[in-house]
Amino acid sequence: MTSAPWRTDAELFDLARRELFTAVVGDCMDKLGLLHQFLPPQIRPLRDDMLLIGRAMPVLEADVYQERGSAANNPLMDKPFGLMLEALDDLQADEVYICSGASRRYALWGELMTTRARHLGAAGAVVDGYLRDTHGVLAQGFPAFAHGSYAQDQGPRGKVLDFRLPIEIGGVGIAPGDIVFGDVDGVLIVPQQAEREVFEAALEKARGEKLVQKAIEGGMSAVQAFKTFGIM
Repeated sequence: MTSAPWRTDAELFDLARRELFTAVVGDCMDKLGLLHQFLPPQIRPLRDDMLLIGRAMPVLEADVYQERGSAANNPLMDKPFGLMLEALDDLQADEVYICSGASRRYALWGELMTTRARHLGAAGAVVDGYLRDTHGVLAQGFPAFAHGSYAQDQGPRGKVLDFRLPIEIGGVGIAPGDIVFGDVDGVLIVPQQAEREVFEAALEKARGEKLVQKAIEGGMSAVQAFKTFGIM
């Protein structure tokens, strides 16, 4: 087996930022039989030019109906935000805080969370719900993907139950360490066990598409281009 054109995550992520986009990576996963890797299309970047790539740090949230639970059986019910602060502090460099499990009644990400995540070198945030403090998040240039902006706080409405465990968003499984890749066209999950094959194929296809584009710009028909390059 030939060696991959990258040796470290930093090298892979840099290649992806320079040469790849979610459409080409998604196409390659389709060819490999990984047909359900895009998160729901409602999850969008806060700004269209945001690009996100990093390792998943999955977070499981749940709705609650009061900030502190009186006589609760679960001690987390008496803890504001549950384990949210611990999850945030556990972020590592180039990791993505990716959160699922909550309803759409409140925001799951905000400005102060962004400040802490940036300090830790995290790659971004993806939430299956809303974020808030939009101007503050945008001002920090931190890649954040959500259903949109909504100011209502999670404090009395939601708690993090656990983190660094498998979760699902829209039927897509996300395990700790999977690669999260997002841009204006969506967010996809690349399973760890397939990442080398996926990204090698994606780099080859992206570079091939440039040849196809050049040929079409030179007058080649779409039929001939596909016959010649096998890419469209």
